[in-house]
Amino acid sequence: MDKLVRMANQIGDFFAIQPQDKAVEGVAVHLKKFWTPKMISELTGYSLSGGVGLAPIARAALRSLAEQGKR
Repeated sequence: MDKLVRMANQIGDFFAIQPQDKAVEGVAVHLKKFWTPKMISELTGYSLSGGVGLAPIARAALRSLAEQGKR
């Protein structure tokens, strides 16, 4: 899990120069394009159960993906 957290945070760092909503959207789009559904699912579950170590942008992007999955 540490590796997934680190990678998600690095993606968040890349998008952090943008306004918050655009940064969150950018991270979510990147994860959907380049990560496997299993990776996203594991990290989303981790985020929803506390997500220790996840940066706010990464956490918000995962929350957004979780919400999209419910629709």
